Amino acid sequence: MRQSGKKKTRNDQIRPRSRPDRTKSDDGNREPKRVNRILSLAGITSRRNADDLIKAGRITVNGSLVAEAGARAVWGSDSIKVDGKEIPGPRPRIYLMLNKPFGYVCTLKDPEGRRLVTELLDGITQRVYPAGRLDFDSLGLLLFTNDGELAYRLTHPSYQVPRTYKVTVAGRITDQAIERLKKGVELSDGPSGESKASVIKHNKETSIVRMTITQGRSRQVRRMIEAVGYGVVQLTRTGFGTLMLGDLKIGKYRLLENEEIRSLKRLVSLI
Repeated sequence: MRQSGKKKTRNDQIRPRSRPDRTKSDDGNREPKRVNRILSLAGITSRRNADDLIKAGRITVNGSLVAEAGARAVWGSDSIKVDGKEIPGPRPRIYLMLNKPFGYVCTLKDPEGRRLVTELLDGITQRVYPAGRLDFDSLGLLLFTNDGELAYRLTHPSYQVPRTYKVTVAGRITDQAIERLKKGVELSDGPSGESKASVIKHNKETSIVRMTITQGRSRQVRRMIEAVGYGVVQLTRTGFGTLMLGDLKIGKYRLLENEEIRSLKRLVSLI
């Protein structure tokens, strides 16, 4: 991907309000949309869960109970409520990439009091949430947005969005182990599926492996490495969909370029 100029990565230099071209509101807000899609775009819940809320009689539009999953409304004009509470209107969309450090959790609150990835988003005033997760002990590319539909598609298994990792493995990994990783291994929750795997470099103590998977199950890469007889020393996500981490410093974030946003949307058939 061609890029012009150097991207800003210092958190104190980024102010979403001064970059309206990268914080766009949803197109066609004044056109009727399915209520389940509106709830997804608003970041309330997924479309599937929204249908469940409708079936349970928990959604109203302009004071009337929504009875059908295909019901439509005009977001920003109609009064749409979940359990009697008005949902927020259309907001500018924010898309940003964080290089997650070790020791942060990818939740909006943690009962154990651990550090949250959102604490690193200094200067972002709107509520955003991670599209997918990285483990407490994993590092690398983490996408944040308030675009519920894009986040849903990027993380849904049916879209098979690729995730690429640089994995430091204990020991000198064999060619046979790499072939097993490519073909897929059996995990406790079923077959891992195929992956792309290659050795970047190794010595007697460690090997550095590049792996790309499309399923994105919990701790999947770690479990795959363990299934072929090795332990993970460090795991860093370097790619997610069409995004690449590049030289973004650990603990820093940047807003996505317009073409990066379009590429992600094309990947999951949103444009």
